[in-house]
Amino acid sequence: MAVIIRNEVFSCFVFYGVLLVIKMYIIAIITGQVRLRKKAFANPEDALRHGGLQYHREDPYVERTRRAHINDLENILPFLFLGAIYSLTGPSLAVARLHFLVFFAGRVLHSIAYLFALQAPTRSLAYTVAQIPCISMALQILVAVAAYA
Repeated sequence: MAVIIRNEVFSCFVFYGVLLVIKMYIIAIITGQVRLRKKAFANPEDALRHGGLQYHREDPYVERTRRAHINDLENILPFLFLGAIYSLTGPSLAVARLHFLVFFAGRVLHSIAYLFALQAPTRSLAYTVAQIPCISMALQILVAVAAYA
Protein backbone atom coordinates (compact mmCIF):
# COMPACT_ATOMS: atom_id res chain seq x y z
CA MET A 1 0.00 0.00 0.00
CA ALA A 2 2.83 2.41 0.82
CA VAL A 3 4.26 1.95 -2.68
CA ILE A 4 0.94 2.90 -4.27
CA ILE A 5 0.55 5.98 -2.06
CA ARG A 6 4.12 7.06 -2.97
CA ASN A 7 3.06 7.07 -6.62
CA GLU A 8 2.30 10.79 -6.98
CA VAL A 9 0.03 10.33 -10.00
CA PHE A 10 -1.99 7.62 -8.28
CA SER A 11 -2.26 9.73 -5.12
CA CYS A 12 -3.48 12.66 -7.22
CA PHE A 13 -6.04 10.36 -8.86
CA VAL A 14 -7.19 9.13 -5.43
CA PHE A 15 -7.67 12.73 -4.29
CA TYR A 16 -9.96 13.61 -7.21
CA GLY A 17 -11.64 10.21 -7.17
CA VAL A 18 -12.60 10.58 -3.51
CA LEU A 19 -13.91 14.11 -4.17
CA LEU A 20 -16.07 12.71 -6.97
CA VAL A 21 -17.44 9.94 -4.73
CA ILE A 22 -18.26 12.54 -2.06
CA LYS A 23 -20.00 14.60 -4.76
CA MET A 24 -22.08 11.55 -5.70
CA TYR A 25 -23.07 11.08 -2.06
CA ILE A 26 -24.07 14.75 -1.87
CA ILE A 27 -26.29 14.40 -4.96
CA ALA A 28 -27.89 11.29 -3.41
CA ILE A 29 -28.56 13.19 -0.18
CA ILE A 30 -30.01 16.11 -2.14
CA THR A 31 -32.31 13.68 -3.97
CA GLY A 32 -33.55 12.26 -0.67
CA GLN A 33 -34.08 15.71 0.83
CA VAL A 34 -35.99 16.89 -2.24
CA ARG A 35 -38.20 13.77 -2.02
CA LEU A 36 -38.98 14.64 1.59
CA ARG A 37 -39.59 18.33 0.87
CA LYS A 38 -41.78 17.63 -2.18
CA LYS A 39 -43.44 14.58 -0.58
CA ALA A 40 -42.87 12.53 -3.72
CA PHE A 41 -41.90 8.97 -2.89
CA ALA A 42 -40.96 6.17 -5.27
CA ASN A 43 -42.18 3.42 -2.93
CA PRO A 44 -45.64 3.08 -1.38
CA GLU A 45 -44.22 2.15 2.03
CA ASP A 46 -42.26 5.41 2.12
CA ALA A 47 -45.35 7.39 1.09
CA LEU A 48 -47.40 5.72 3.84
CA ARG A 49 -44.76 6.59 6.39
CA HIS A 50 -44.84 10.26 5.30
CA GLY A 51 -48.55 10.94 5.02
CA GLY A 52 -50.27 8.46 2.73
CA LEU A 53 -50.39 6.81 -0.64
CA GLN A 54 -51.21 10.11 -2.34
CA TYR A 55 -47.50 10.86 -1.96
CA HIS A 56 -46.50 7.77 -3.95
CA ARG A 57 -45.93 9.91 -7.02
CA GLU A 58 -43.35 11.50 -9.26
CA ASP A 59 -42.23 15.09 -9.02
CA PRO A 60 -40.33 16.85 -11.82
CA TYR A 61 -37.62 18.22 -9.54
CA VAL A 62 -37.16 14.91 -7.73
CA GLU A 63 -36.76 13.26 -11.13
CA ARG A 64 -34.24 15.93 -12.14
CA THR A 65 -32.07 15.28 -9.07
CA ARG A 66 -32.42 11.53 -9.56
CA ARG A 67 -31.29 11.83 -13.19
CA ALA A 68 -28.30 13.92 -12.07
CA HIS A 69 -27.34 11.10 -9.69
CA ILE A 70 -27.78 8.41 -12.36
CA ASN A 71 -25.70 10.46 -14.77
CA ASP A 72 -22.94 10.65 -12.15
CA LEU A 73 -22.98 6.86 -11.83
CA GLU A 74 -22.79 6.45 -15.59
CA ASN A 75 -19.80 8.77 -15.91
CA ILE A 76 -17.84 8.73 -12.65
CA LEU A 77 -17.58 4.94 -12.37
CA PRO A 78 -15.82 4.59 -15.76
CA PHE A 79 -13.55 7.51 -14.80
CA LEU A 80 -12.55 5.71 -11.61
CA PHE A 81 -11.49 2.66 -13.64
CA LEU A 82 -9.74 4.64 -16.36
CA GLY A 83 -8.00 6.97 -13.92
CA ALA A 84 -6.68 4.11 -11.79
CA ILE A 85 -5.24 2.24 -14.79
CA TYR A 86 -3.97 5.43 -16.41
CA SER A 87 -2.13 6.29 -13.18
CA LEU A 88 -0.17 3.06 -13.50
CA THR A 89 1.01 3.79 -17.07
CA GLY A 90 3.57 6.35 -15.91
CA PRO A 91 2.15 9.68 -17.09
CA SER A 92 3.67 12.93 -15.91
CA LEU A 93 2.09 14.34 -12.77
CA ALA A 94 1.20 17.65 -14.45
CA VAL A 95 -0.57 16.00 -17.38
CA ALA A 96 -2.38 13.49 -15.15
CA ARG A 97 -3.46 16.23 -12.74
CA LEU A 98 -4.88 18.17 -15.69
CA HIS A 99 -6.87 15.11 -16.80
CA PHE A 100 -8.27 14.57 -13.30
CA LEU A 101 -8.99 18.25 -12.64
CA VAL A 102 -10.77 18.80 -15.96
CA PHE A 103 -12.96 15.76 -15.38
CA PHE A 104 -13.74 16.82 -11.80
CA ALA A 105 -14.57 20.41 -12.80
CA GLY A 106 -16.72 19.22 -15.71
CA ARG A 107 -18.70 16.87 -13.48
CA VAL A 108 -19.23 19.54 -10.81
CA LEU A 109 -20.45 21.99 -13.44
CA HIS A 110 -22.64 19.28 -14.97
CA SER A 111 -24.32 18.62 -11.61
CA ILE A 112 -24.85 22.32 -10.96
CA ALA A 113 -26.33 22.75 -14.44
CA TYR A 114 -28.61 19.75 -13.87
CA LEU A 115 -29.80 20.72 -10.39
CA PHE A 116 -30.39 24.39 -11.20
CA ALA A 117 -31.70 23.80 -14.74
CA LEU A 118 -29.12 26.16 -16.22
CA GLN A 119 -29.65 27.34 -19.76
CA ALA A 120 -28.66 24.95 -22.53
CA PRO A 121 -26.04 24.06 -23.64
CA THR A 122 -24.30 24.46 -20.25
CA ARG A 123 -24.92 20.87 -19.16
CA SER A 124 -23.98 19.41 -22.55
CA LEU A 125 -20.76 21.41 -22.68
CA ALA A 126 -19.84 20.32 -19.15
CA TYR A 127 -20.48 16.71 -20.13
CA THR A 128 -18.36 17.04 -23.28
CA VAL A 129 -15.48 18.74 -21.47
CA ALA A 130 -15.46 15.96 -18.84
CA GLN A 131 -15.36 13.28 -21.55
CA ILE A 132 -12.21 14.66 -23.18
CA PRO A 133 -9.82 13.49 -20.42
CA CYS A 134 -11.59 10.11 -20.28
CA ILE A 135 -11.11 9.56 -24.00
CA SER A 136 -7.50 10.71 -23.71
CA MET A 137 -6.81 8.33 -20.81
CA ALA A 138 -8.52 5.43 -22.58
CA LEU A 139 -6.44 5.95 -25.71
CA GLN A 140 -3.21 6.24 -23.72
CA ILE A 141 -4.05 3.05 -21.82
CA LEU A 142 -4.70 1.20 -25.07
CA VAL A 143 -1.39 2.38 -26.53
CA ALA A 144 0.42 1.31 -23.36
CA VAL A 145 -1.02 -2.22 -23.39
CA ALA A 146 -1.46 -2.83 -27.13
CA ALA A 147 1.79 -4.77 -27.35
CA TYR A 148 0.42 -7.30 -24.85
CA ALA A 149 -2.90 -7.89 -26.62
